[in-house]
Amino acid sequence: MAAPLLGADTNVYRLDAQCLVRPDNGRPLAPGYPAPSTRRMAAELARINATADPATMAFLNTRIADEYARVFDASPDVRRKLRVGLMLGVQQMQSGRPDAALNTLNTLDSLVADAGGRLGERTESELRRIRAVAFLRLGEQENCIGNHGPDSCLFPIRPAAFHTVTRGSRNAAGLLGEVLRANPADLGARWLLNIAHMTLGEYPGKVAPEWLIPPSAFESEYEMPRFPDVAAKAGLDNSGLAGGTVVDDFDNDGLLDVFVSDWSLTGQLRFYRNTGDGHFVERTSEAGLVGLASGLQILQTDYNNDGFLDLWVPRGAWLGKAGRFPQSLLRNNGDGTFTDVTEEAGLLTRHPSQTGCWFDYDGDGWLDLFKGNESTDPQDPDWCELFHNNHDGTFTECARQSGIAVAAFIKGSTWADYDHDGRPDLYLSCRNGPNYLFHNDGPVSGEKGLAWRFSDTTAKAGVAEPIYSFPTWFFDYDNDGWEDLFVSGYNISGVGDVAAEYVGAPATRSIPRLYRNLGNGTFADVTGATHLNHVCHTMGCNYGDLDNDGWLDFYLATGDPEFTTLIPNRMFRNDGGNRFLDVTTTSGTGHLQKGHGVVFADIDNDGDQDVYTVMGGAYTGDIAHNVLFQNPGNTNRWVQLRLVGTKANRPGIGARIKITAQTAKGSREIHRRVSSGASFGGNTLRQEIGLGQATAITGVEIRWPGSDTLQTIRGLEMNRSYQIREGNDTPVLQPSKAFILGGSPSARQPQATALRH
Repeated sequence: MAAPLLGADTNVYRLDAQCLVRPDNGRPLAPGYPAPSTRRMAAELARINATADPATMAFLNTRIADEYARVFDASPDVRRKLRVGLMLGVQQMQSGRPDAALNTLNTLDSLVADAGGRLGERTESELRRIRAVAFLRLGEQENCIGNHGPDSCLFPIRPAAFHTVTRGSRNAAGLLGEVLRANPADLGARWLLNIAHMTLGEYPGKVAPEWLIPPSAFESEYEMPRFPDVAAKAGLDNSGLAGGTVVDDFDNDGLLDVFVSDWSLTGQLRFYRNTGDGHFVERTSEAGLVGLASGLQILQTDYNNDGFLDLWVPRGAWLGKAGRFPQSLLRNNGDGTFTDVTEEAGLLTRHPSQTGCWFDYDGDGWLDLFKGNESTDPQDPDWCELFHNNHDGTFTECARQSGIAVAAFIKGSTWADYDHDGRPDLYLSCRNGPNYLFHNDGPVSGEKGLAWRFSDTTAKAGVAEPIYSFPTWFFDYDNDGWEDLFVSGYNISGVGDVAAEYVGAPATRSIPRLYRNLGNGTFADVTGATHLNHVCHTMGCNYGDLDNDGWLDFYLATGDPEFTTLIPNRMFRNDGGNRFLDVTTTSGTGHLQKGHGVVFADIDNDGDQDVYTVMGGAYTGDIAHNVLFQNPGNTNRWVQLRLVGTKANRPGIGARIKITAQTAKGSREIHRRVSSGASFGGNTLRQEIGLGQATAITGVEIRWPGSDTLQTIRGLEMNRSYQIREGNDTPVLQPSKAFILGGSPSARQPQATALRH
């Protein structure tokens, strides 16, 4: 008998005993898929959704609102109705029904009037603020989502994105003005008032001078060309809630494909295949993924060294013990399908998690998995996990016996060989405590089996802050050959803390840290010196090279669950390794909706990196369209390298690359490390390296992980893509044809045959 599955595909396909079939003709779509193990995981995720308790999951807003509505209707007492009605209105707004929320709040006014009473000043102020936010959200739904365009929600708002249905922002502006008249120092209301007028096309002229945030506050610190959002034209603008993304070549045809997750309990994991003509087609069902829901983050790997990239999906983030969900390891079968092999791999544990990383910590040529869990109860902890790869498709957990005894609220994890001893080290970012740097000490002499040790060197290295942090990454921002460390803060009391920076008030909350590696096992805090002491309330993020100048830039996707946190994502350009300059406005990347998984990748094969970001919040109704910012191009040179390990792990994760290039001013070095980038987003493992105004590549050195052997490659030309195999000094040119994202399908390029590499 057919059983329903989660996700959008349930209206198209049904699951019979052995395969997906079409309801219109009953013909099998893909015999044997989803695989039995995938169906079991889908059934378990469906069970979790069906039995989820709103009392322990604060983000099940529709169910919570329904319960409040029941209590509200049954309450005879006006005071109780008032209290419950306020909570009902908030939950209706958060579940995507701002009009219902406004009706509920109006009902409360009538109840009080009919009872001959009046609201207290504090309650009246709270109602006014809730109404203002509900109207703002109504405006977003009717315009940014319902009439979505390439300029929608991009800050500062441009004419093409002005609201054509104005009732939401118009009413919000009026109410926010009342809030400010009562409390002129309310920076949060001031910020939202300016945004409301922007959406109406009335900024700055119709904002009262005393409440105006001047346009000069939003000016970029460096001129860059605008990166247009082409997600809709390319077929990648699906809407949903918070989630992760990976952009990489999953079928080995030389084209970068896209995975997207959605953290809701019914949020289908989606797979988009690159057609090579500027478009993507969804292949979720054909890939055997129907029913695999939830997951705030996703990561690529090649855990079995077969040359096809697999996928890891952690689940349960932000839900405390209620988020003790199973995770998923999805094996790439090499034929366009994936199989959930979590249980057979020995990875079926249930701890809430968003972050993890794949790295070969013991240098045996097989990728191991660290999983950062979110522990909230000291009496019932969720310990972090380290899974050693057994080389046979299975893993063994060994975190505490290896010295990583951590039960904390881990929000980010990253790794690098920060001291150049040939072993990758591990850094953990915590939401509400000091962060951790674990040095990889290597094997323990005289012990057998999984005798490997890490030691806590946080204090010695000086990298414990910020105390409230979220995403993190290692990267060599100054090209000196030593991996530096970025950790973004995540702690504001409200949107007013963000607004403070724009009105010239001191920035005191959510300040990140940039730590420069001193090459002696310690780091120096250079946040202020590099001009990064901004309020960066960051969730998703990643780094890349926007202009191919050889210096790594980064993009911060910002926000939190509250609807009031309408703050722009921020783009920072690396100014020659000396400082970072905010280029958000001039690049057109300041999206106001909640930003999550971020990727830098040359999606259109034209030699420069585009930026793809999953948008959407945590609350049920906080959906948004994903964005793809197309790089407009530049005149700098580049080279792309896809590494293939033979003794090292197959994708070469952990390999260190040094490119020596000749320029008019002499020789320069550019350093990179093979990884998927930051802790919340999956950059392609293909290394896309800008060379600036180089005149020639004079040499490439690759230090392979595990063996720590050095391989020298010569004969590379600029503006080309190569495959480099460990142990073979002859690079293989990888032909790739550029295309226009969203271009005419009639201009379809011939597809390369998918081959094992």
